[in-house]
Amino acid sequence: MTTVSSFSSPPWPNPNPNSDPSTSANPQPEEDKDPPVSLAGDLHAGLSSGLTPIRTISYNIDGEQHTDAASQPHTAPASVPAHGRTLIPNFHNPNSSSSSPVSLHHVSFNQDNGCFACGINQGFRIYNCDPFREIFRRDFENGGGVGIVEMLFRCNILALVGGGPQPQYPLNKVMIWDDHQGRCIGELSFRNEVRGVRLRRDRIIVVLEQKIFVYNFTDLKLLQQIETFGNPKGLCEVSQASGNFVLVCLGLRKGQVRVEHYASKRTKFILAHDSRIACFGLSQDGNMLATASNKGTLVRIFNTHDATLLHEVRRGADRAEIYSLSFSPTAEWLAVSSDKGTIHVFSVTAVDNLDHNTPGSPSNSPRALIKGSPSSSPRALIKGVIPKYFTSVWSLAQFRLVEGCQYIAAFGHQKNTVVILGLDGSFYRCKFDPKTGGEMTQLEYHNFMKPDDSF
Repeated sequence: MTTVSSFSSPPWPNPNPNSDPSTSANPQPEEDKDPPVSLAGDLHAGLSSGLTPIRTISYNIDGEQHTDAASQPHTAPASVPAHGRTLIPNFHNPNSSSSSPVSLHHVSFNQDNGCFACGINQGFRIYNCDPFREIFRRDFENGGGVGIVEMLFRCNILALVGGGPQPQYPLNKVMIWDDHQGRCIGELSFRNEVRGVRLRRDRIIVVLEQKIFVYNFTDLKLLQQIETFGNPKGLCEVSQASGNFVLVCLGLRKGQVRVEHYASKRTKFILAHDSRIACFGLSQDGNMLATASNKGTLVRIFNTHDATLLHEVRRGADRAEIYSLSFSPTAEWLAVSSDKGTIHVFSVTAVDNLDHNTPGSPSNSPRALIKGSPSSSPRALIKGVIPKYFTSVWSLAQFRLVEGCQYIAAFGHQKNTVVILGLDGSFYRCKFDPKTGGEMTQLEYHNFMKPDDSF
């Protein structure tokens, strides 16, 4: 079941009493440009003016006719378990009307890694990465929790899903919130719990445990349904390049990923691993895909156009749970985080040099990976002679953290920097040397769940 509806909802309390709504501009964004990056345009610089009014739509799926979701009460289904994790039990928010401690359920970067959002048991927060500071918050009067917050770059449109012991919204609904209007402009309702949401300027992608729905952003028209292997983590990635929409999700078999190229209307299936897929990451242009299995020892890099294996790098020898795989904007570097407490940075171009260390080899740029083939390289010839462990490509740089905590990592806007977010409320910014590698240098640390006097 999926239903789409529009409705009027009471606005949330203004989280920033110093802001003046009358001074907020709402320009219509250009199709090929990011929304404004200035703080004045962080969440009030418009996509909403470009949205047509959302119609109430009922889809007849799986042979059933479903009613308008707007008429249903906004309470979480009793059969749906609470989403997210409670990891910070002792911080009280002085600006919240509720005296209950704040617990963190969700943290994620926006599409260009310049901001990140976190869902808590009382609402959500949005932070700027460089310089680090809290730039926006919404605290619900009734203390309702948010389990998923998906940003659309820096504009005023957000996708919200309830979470925690007392969710603000049902866990089987995606609420499309327009903060310029101060209200929800639509909702997507499903039979099962929503596991993930991804946004592009032209699409909304909703991930359920065994199905993915692709919607048009302007009118919320359902464009495609994709059946997947069991996906409790809500794994799904989309490219952000204009005019080159690539979607990656799980296939129908264990260890398989599916790649949808919408511009060329082609679908590729990649049998990436023998065991279940634990994580994958997509380059911004959609050309390269990194995957890891639930063993967590090897990371494989594929060409999404022809499904060929480009390279394989080794995180470690022991089994680990991979939490994030992230390419740098130019696909020169790959960052990997796991439950071992170490962030690894791999040089994709260094792997390329090793695999093409012969006269007349392709360029060592990341784009050469798409054209080159490692099958005839000297490294490939000795793989059958020397054990695979000793011929593995290891990380160039590392950053040590607390083992066992969940971290995600992405590349910062400053050259050779990595931003790390933890579900313990930690924010790190560190720098690596692209030539010598080794241990990264910590540049900054914050606990983003503590009160910030500058907000």
